[in-house]
Amino acid sequence: MYRYLSEVALLKRDKMILYTIWFFTVGLLLTFVPKHRIRQALLAYFFKQSMTWLFGLLVVENRFIIYPVRLFKKVNKSSFSYEYFFYPSFCALFNLYYPEKKPFWIRALYNIFYTGLLTGIEVLAEKYTNLIKYVNWRWYWSFLSIGLTNYASHLFYRWFFKEE
Repeated sequence: MYRYLSEVALLKRDKMILYTIWFFTVGLLLTFVPKHRIRQALLAYFFKQSMTWLFGLLVVENRFIIYPVRLFKKVNKSSFSYEYFFYPSFCALFNLYYPEKKPFWIRALYNIFYTGLLTGIEVLAEKYTNLIKYVNWRWYWSFLSIGLTNYASHLFYRWFFKEE
């Protein structure tokens, strides 16, 4: 009986974390995406979402990662909250504030910071919650894939808006 109650409490805690992440991310977007740059943010958001849709499904379907607690369980086995909202939202902010005219080392640190922040959040979630569980996965694969997709999204963003 006690184990069942603790599992219910953990499930409620994890769902509350997901709701908090949604609320926090919406707040970040409303605060840091200026009205005159919504178009640019949406492009970065949707481009990243298309990449995370493909890579996220490959990782989940091959059982490298599982998401035991999800808000939309009937959609697919990946985390809708992370793959389709949280991660692309941070990529939109990444692109809007990318230090384009700064030296290479500042741009590299900027990418490492964003990549490290998202990887760190994922590692903490894997260790302390049931939101994500690594099966045949390691944190450095997340770091590498996030860093590369951030860079790819910025190349696309820069190409798309080169005339402006």
